[in-house]
Parts: sequence; structure tokens; C-alpha cells
Amino acid sequence: MARAMITTLLIGPSILDPAHPCSQYLAMPNNLRRVSRALLSVSDKTGLIDFAKALAARGIELLSTGGTAKALSEAGLIVRDVADVTGFPEMMDGRVKTLHPKIHGGLLSIRGNPEHEAAMLAHGIAPIDLLVVNLYPFEETLKRTNDRAELIENIDVGGPAMIRGAAKNHGDVAVVVDVADYHLILDELAAHEGTTRLDTRRALAAKAFARTATYDAAISNWFAQDLDEPTPDWRAVGGRQIEVMRYGENPHQSAAFYRTPENRFGIATARQVQGKHLSFNNINDTDAAFECVAEFDPRQSAAAVIVKHANPCGVAVGDSLADAYRLALRCDPVSAFGGIVALNRKLDANAARLIVDIFTEVIVAPDADDDAIALIAAKKNLRLLLTGGLPDPRAQGLLIRSVAGGFLAQSRDNAIIDDMDLKIVTKRAPTEAEFADLRFAFRVAKHVKSNAIVYAKDGATVGIGAGQMSRIDSARIAAWKAEDAAKLAHEPQTLTSGSVVASDAFFPFADGLLAAAKAGATAVIQPGGSMRDDEVIAAADAHNLAMVFTGVRHFRH
Repeated sequence: MARAMITTLLIGPSILDPAHPCSQYLAMPNNLRRVSRALLSVSDKTGLIDFAKALAARGIELLSTGGTAKALSEAGLIVRDVADVTGFPEMMDGRVKTLHPKIHGGLLSIRGNPEHEAAMLAHGIAPIDLLVVNLYPFEETLKRTNDRAELIENIDVGGPAMIRGAAKNHGDVAVVVDVADYHLILDELAAHEGTTRLDTRRALAAKAFARTATYDAAISNWFAQDLDEPTPDWRAVGGRQIEVMRYGENPHQSAAFYRTPENRFGIATARQVQGKHLSFNNINDTDAAFECVAEFDPRQSAAAVIVKHANPCGVAVGDSLADAYRLALRCDPVSAFGGIVALNRKLDANAARLIVDIFTEVIVAPDADDDAIALIAAKKNLRLLLTGGLPDPRAQGLLIRSVAGGFLAQSRDNAIIDDMDLKIVTKRAPTEAEFADLRFAFRVAKHVKSNAIVYAKDGATVGIGAGQMSRIDSARIAAWKAEDAAKLAHEPQTLTSGSVVASDAFFPFADGLLAAAKAGATAVIQPGGSMRDDEVIAAADAHNLAMVFTGVRHFRH
């Protein structure tokens, strides 16, 4: 008896019956699926009404929930509330509405599978051929608040469950998670007589899984931060594509730019006023420049940073952006050609006039006035980016780097010299002017690739040595570049004469410090912590150098 019952269940009512919910799939090419019923439940209602009207015009039945159903009804559309389908009202403040077999069965049932068809008939489940969901706005909420209760209520449960179900069953169901894809569905229906193709459904399913993964990544990373857990057992990373690049670091590499939920002013928030599309290297260098210039409070001084190949080649502060840019350019005018210029204040015409005088790839600033924008407009290929603000150098954040078979994740280097316990370790203390330049130089060294040596004088870099295998080589290269810059500027002596020097990490031997002294430096700032600190301090005393330990290292690889 039991065997006979199972046999009957598997065979079930015939799909040949016109009343069968899956009868529409008869005599249809295997890769095409007709859309007869669509479920729409969206938080972002951009383009919703026009899209729904186009579906309804094709005779597609519309199902919906809550606010979406109300918006459709008010637009004069006939829409069936999900509560009417399930027989249960929305409850628990909307937390429970679509979590029901009549919804998930309609999404997950395999058309043409006898057991699935029988279950659908037995339980009154109608197929859902198109799902449109774009989730509660957790990421947007995170940008404006850190209120736990509000964030938790913006964690979507039913939406991701439906998306995953529809995406899993993409053999039969199309799933849309992005308003930008509305036109894709309408074009598909128009081109294929009310049906969708398997290739399209597969592509939409892939996007859907990426969307839910990115959504869950934002939630899990917020939890990690809220719990003050810097190294969770599982770390998820996700982002939304902003732009596909022409290529990556080199022409044979593919690349794209993605935005994460992080609420931080920078390249991802920037409005490109003019110029060519940014390249992969442009974005990388512009980010480096803007993060460096953000170290300098615009209320205290104007600041300009010039970056080439991810390293600052000139940094300065001044009373105006024009003054700061002149001093930054003086440090290394040769490397500045084709560089990135970052500013910490609203770009004005005086600064813009100076910057466009040499070939520059990108200018990035919080804002710009109309006169500056007009001046830059004469340089059609020059990119101007306005970010809307400066990133907070003290803010926490997550930095990701891929390695073979995995990735490294670390907290952002948000150590600021103003918060450090500075210790004078030599017989001679720095003068007030030296101390100001030491602080300035150490801010810059934080953004120079290690091994980093930065010479500075009067609020401007005068020599930068970056990315060398030994610290003494960085010290020598920085001094050599300063000599070249002095010759170009027709200065009577090298720019490093009377300067201070900053090192991103301790001097392992006295030789690096002695190279700085030979270049004309009078004061030194470094983290300290070497086994030979006593030897280095003694060498500083022997050359009448003032030296300050910060106790904080700024390696940047």
C-alpha cells in the first residue's frame, strides 16, 4: 500500500492537464521560460512603476509585499498581495511575510519534475517565474548611523532567502537584484515572445549570489567591528562595481573598480568633473595622494601632495594652496611630471593655474570653485575629482591584500603623530621650528613606501627616499634627489641643508643617520626600538643632532 502511494505521488496529476500550474512549459524550447507571474518586493523603488507597468502590459500577474504593493496599487496596477497567496498576514513588524512554502515552492520548483509538479498541485502552489528584490538598505543605513537597533532591523532575511532560491533555480526562474537590469528583462521578453533565455537567467543568478554575498559581508564586518573583533574566524569581502577599467596595472591584465560599504571620503565618493576615464594606476595613485593630504587639517593650513607611482614626490603646507603646491613641486619637479595632485581645501583659481602649468594626470580635492573648474577645462584630458570631503586619518578601517591562495586583512594605519608620546632621546632637544618640521616629516613618512626617509624644512619636503631595500640607500637617494632639485631651482646649496629627517622605522645601524647628517639634517624623528638604539643615539649626540622617538612604526609595503 505504501509503495502504491509513493508511485501515485511521483506520477501525480499529468502536466498535460491545462489546469496544471506547469502546463505552460510544454512545447517550449528547453532554454526558454515564459514569465507568467512575477514577485516584486523592493526597498529601492527607482523605475519600479514603469517596469511593473511593462510587465502587466504583457499579461504577467504581479505579486508584491508591503510598501511595494502599496506603490503599485497607487499607480493603478492590479497587484496581488503575498499575504493573499500565503494565507498569512505580514507579522512581527514585517519580519515575517515571504517565508512560506507557497512563495519558496513557487520559486524553487523544477518545472517538468513530476514530484515537484505533484507537490505544487497538492498544496496549491503556483510557479513564480520572475523575482525582483533589492534588499533592505543595510549598507546605506550603515553610512548614516551606527545605531544597533536600526541596523538590525535593516538586515533583510526574506529577501536573501528568496533571491538564493530563485538563483538556485535559474533553470526556470529569472531573478533581478539591480534596478539597472529592468531593461534587460523587458528587452528579453520583447525579443523572445514573453520568455527569458537560460544564458540570461544564469548571468542574473550569478549577479544575485554576488549581491547576497556582498550584503552579508557588510553585515558580518559590521558585527566584527561592533564586537571589537579585529580578526574574526571568517572574513567576508564584497563590493559593487563602479567601473570596468580598460586594463589593470599592465595592458594584459583585466581590472574593475568596486565600492565597499565603508563610509569614507575618497576616490569611491568622488565626482569626476572632467577628463579621461581613470586607469587602474590612476585610482591607486590618487588614493595614495588623497590619504596623505588628509593628514593635514585644512583649518590649520593648506596642503598639497604630489604623488608618482604611489609615492609622494612632494608634500608641503602653506597659507594658501598655491603656496603649498609651489613648495611641494620644488621638492622633485622632474618626478612631478605626469603625477597626481591632492589638495586638502577647496581648489581655487590661483592653485589651479599653477597646477595646469605642467602635465598632470589627476587633481583631487574636496571641492573646487567655478573659476578653478573653468581653468582646468582647457586641459581636456586632465581629470578633476571632487570627493565632497576629506577622509579621517584617525578612523578605523580594513585593508585587504591578496596573496596566493588567500588574502591578508589588517586594520588601517590610523596612528597620528599628534596622539603619540614623543620622547627626546638626545642631549640636544629640537628647537620649536625643528619640532614642527619633525611632526610634518613623520606625517609624510607614513605614506611613503618602506624603507622611507623624508627630509623636510619649513613645512615642505625637500628630499624623499622610498622603497629601497636598505634604509641607508633611501637616505642617500633622498639627499641626491634634493641636490638635483636645488640645481634645477638654482639654489646656492642643497635643499636638505638645515632640514630635519624622518624615518618610518628605526635605524638598525648608525650609518643611515650619519648619511642624513652628511646631507645637512639637524634633527631626526624615528620610532626607535632597535637593538642598537644606544649606538644611534650616541652618533646623533656626536653630530649635535636632536632626535625624537615616536614609539610607532609606519611600514608601508
